[in-house]
Amino acid sequence: MIEQLLILSNQIKSQKVPEYKRFLYEEIDFKERLIGLIGSRGAGKTTILLQYLKNQTSDKETLYIIADHPAVILQGLFSIADDFQKLGGKVLIIDEIHKIKNFEIDLKLIYDSFFELQVIFTGSSAVAIDNAKADLSRRAIIYKLPVLSFREFLELETGEKLDSYTLEEIVLNHSQIASAILSKIKPLAFLAEYLKSGAYPYYKDGKGSYIQKLLSSSMQVLETDLPAIYTIDHDKINALKKMIVMLCQSEPFDINISKLCGAVELNQRTLYKYLGILQAAGLIRILGAKSNGVSIISKPEKLYLDNTNLFSIFCDTPKDGTIRETFFASLTSYKHTLNYPKNGDFIVDDKYTFEVGGSGKSDTQIKNIENSFIVSDNLEIGAFNKIPLWLFGFLY
Repeated sequence: MIEQLLILSNQIKSQKVPEYKRFLYEEIDFKERLIGLIGSRGAGKTTILLQYLKNQTSDKETLYIIADHPAVILQGLFSIADDFQKLGGKVLIIDEIHKIKNFEIDLKLIYDSFFELQVIFTGSSAVAIDNAKADLSRRAIIYKLPVLSFREFLELETGEKLDSYTLEEIVLNHSQIASAILSKIKPLAFLAEYLKSGAYPYYKDGKGSYIQKLLSSSMQVLETDLPAIYTIDHDKINALKKMIVMLCQSEPFDINISKLCGAVELNQRTLYKYLGILQAAGLIRILGAKSNGVSIISKPEKLYLDNTNLFSIFCDTPKDGTIRETFFASLTSYKHTLNYPKNGDFIVDDKYTFEVGGSGKSDTQIKNIENSFIVSDNLEIGAFNKIPLWLFGFLY
């Protein structure tokens, strides 16, 4: 059986792999014995693994398996790992491990039994890994791969090598940073395309089929992944879909929880539970309020789709303000904590307050607030506390 899997693995590894490496590739410590790579479907996790395998010198020492392959299901992960290491195997890669029931038990046994075997696994559904993470926390190093940043999209489109910047660098030196970037490219010329169809690397496979692929991927999360992991009746999946559509069509501050409960026929407690599940699955983003420095977690204050591309499949005419705020939240939240402040649109890391709007946006709502900034759309370069929206696409 192991020979069959080795042949399939070699066939997969022989395929052409994209040369472009996502930012996370350089951040992963490939010396660790147990590594988990999680993130949304289509974010590029499998590509990172195949790129890593290309750097391994011996095919006999590496094995790449797909979790739901019949041979894998029949033999089981531990048995495969046992047979592989007996043949001198060094690196075992398991793609889409969330499709195996109780996979964390096998991973713990493998880790504790075979000290010379490195195991790297991916999970397309973050919720599956999160549920098992408590059991793996002492053994596995977990990395999360977000959607493409605007910076990465620009690198793919232009071939230019562009630096990323910390949030502190952007708020303190945004004019100089924007000027340096503008000397190489014109970001605003690419922004509209990124907002619609640039968040997932597979857009490079064909822009004509991108929206259909994104729809298919999102429906698989809703219809297959979530019911398999959580106690959700299949008849409630339509309620989840309807909920996402309603969020998509509303301004973030117009969300009415009571109205939402009535529309999807869920009580408030169940609604909050499902919203949390949708966020864990990478489909929506929840912002709680900040009051006197204390996080209010009893109810969500603002609700967004996870990224701007999802508007293309869940609603036809999203509002400009919602698109702007979704872009900001999507790209800032990977490395930072976002909440909804008393004044302004976002408070980041309980330190910086941001008001997001068009190029003519004033600072009326955040005037006299320390460390407050205007984030403006359709602006190439800013001054003082006015920062271009596109620049927050350079945080990773």
